[in-house]
Amino acid sequence: MDLNLRSRLTRWWQSRLPRQDSLQLTQRNVYIVPTGAGWMLALTLLVLLVTSINFQLNLGYLLTFLLAGSAVVAMHISHATLRGMGLHLKPPEPQFLGHSSLLEVQLTSTRRNARFGIGMAVHGSGQWAFSDVPAQGSASVEVAFTAPRRGLNTAPLLTAETRFPLGTFRVWALWRPAVQLLIYPTPEPPPPPLPLGEPSAGSTASSASQGSGDFDGVRAYRRGDPLKLVVWKKAAQAFARGSDHLVSRDAEHLQRSQLWLSPERTGLQDPEARLSRLTAWVLEAERLGLDYGLRLPNADIAPDHGAAQRQRCLQALALY
Repeated sequence: MDLNLRSRLTRWWQSRLPRQDSLQLTQRNVYIVPTGAGWMLALTLLVLLVTSINFQLNLGYLLTFLLAGSAVVAMHISHATLRGMGLHLKPPEPQFLGHSSLLEVQLTSTRRNARFGIGMAVHGSGQWAFSDVPAQGSASVEVAFTAPRRGLNTAPLLTAETRFPLGTFRVWALWRPAVQLLIYPTPEPPPPPLPLGEPSAGSTASSASQGSGDFDGVRAYRRGDPLKLVVWKKAAQAFARGSDHLVSRDAEHLQRSQLWLSPERTGLQDPEARLSRLTAWVLEAERLGLDYGLRLPNADIAPDHGAAQRQRCLQALALY
């Protein structure tokens, strides 16, 4: 079959699967086929049956039908292992581009017997995560997925599979979750120096342009300064040089100037490189505990700091 025709048929077939974050497995969406071992067992049974007929071997008949009965029972057990189980995908955490996102799938069972050897994977990846589900209980499986681009990405097609108990039958189900993954731009390594702060309202431009080309806002350590104001990165550099000089963030300087981050201040032309540098600046400013704002054509985030500010800025960069 032509590859283009096959890919079109695959996309058409997958598009018929509804997107939903929870899926109940029934006999309508659970499929079963023999594995390679299952076909070999069928061939062996055929040889045993022909040999027993030709040589009138009663023990041969007994062995043939015993193995055949075991295979039939295993087929029903394999299908029942998935049938009736519930799947639920928890909302994934945002991740940076190039890093794997963990899709946590919760497997639930109301049956009185445990279910064994249930695997989950991104369809076609071959990277399986297996788990057993206790009787009338639940279990979690984490599936790794690397998104191809920043921004909002649709969740990939997932496959649930089991070959329990004999491995002679493959039972599987396909699932298209509806959740979307938020992917941040990749931060530029190593983080470049932060830009100069801009004068705040009521301050002069000269007071905000002090420093050596980056947003320092530091002064010599004074006895009684809170430890959270100590710039430990500069302290580590001083210790490496054999000095015990400490510096603290100058709260007055920070009040006189505001750190604004924007694509124009990166000095780069490539749009993705700009976003990568802005992402690195957001992480660096947050690590230093500075108040920072973000100016984008589609968003204007006022200066602040903390986990909520970090999330707002990274989300705006991801969706830009």
